[in-house]
Amino acid sequence: MNRIGFGARLRRYLVAGVLVWLPILATLWVVKFLVQLMDQTLLLLPAKVRPDALGFPLPGLGAVFAFLVLLITGLLVTNLVGRQLVGYWEQVLHRIPLVRSIYGGVKSFAESVFSQSNSFRRVVLVEYPRVGIWSIGFVTSDHLPEIDQHTGEHQVCVYVPTAPNPTSGFIFMVPRRSVIELSMSVDSAMKMIITCGVVAPPPPPAAVA
Repeated sequence: MNRIGFGARLRRYLVAGVLVWLPILATLWVVKFLVQLMDQTLLLLPAKVRPDALGFPLPGLGAVFAFLVLLITGLLVTNLVGRQLVGYWEQVLHRIPLVRSIYGGVKSFAESVFSQSNSFRRVVLVEYPRVGIWSIGFVTSDHLPEIDQHTGEHQVCVYVPTAPNPTSGFIFMVPRRSVIELSMSVDSAMKMIITCGVVAPPPPPAAVA
C-alpha cells in the first residue's frame, strides 16, 4: 500500500511539473522561432551595417527592425501619396499572371483577418466529415452571390482547421441553414483546436445559470 501511495504521489508530482514547464518551454520555443525569423529581415540591410559585421550577434534586433519597417511603411501608405504609390505597384503586379493570383489571394486574406469585418470572428459547427459528426469552423465569407445562384440557396464559406495545426485545413461552401453559430470566442475555439479538445471553452452565460 505504501509503495502504491508513493508511486501515485510521484506520478502526481511529475505531472504537476510537466504542466508547469511544458507551456513555458513551448512558449519560449515559439518566441525564439519568431525572433529568429524576424532576425532574417536584417538581410535587407547592406552588409556593412548589419549587426554581424560587429563580430557578435545581437538576438532580437531583427524584431526591432521589423517593427520599425512595419511602422514606417504604415505611416507612408496611410497618406495620399503613399496610397497612390501602392496603387501603381499593385497595377504592375496584377499584370503578371502567376504573381497577381498569389498577391491578390494573400492580400485579401490579410485584409479579412486584420480588418474589422466578421471574417474569422464567427465560430460555427458544421457536419464534417459526415452527417452526425460535427467539426468546429470559422465563417470567412457569407457573401457568395454566384455560388448562391448555382446552388439555389444562401451559402457561407467555412474554414475548418486541422488539429493541432490550425494553419492547415479545408474550406467548404455550406448552406446557411446547416451551420450552427456558437457563442464561443475565436480564441477559445483556437485553444480547443490546438490542444486537440483538451482545453474546452467555458459554458455560455445562459448555460451557467
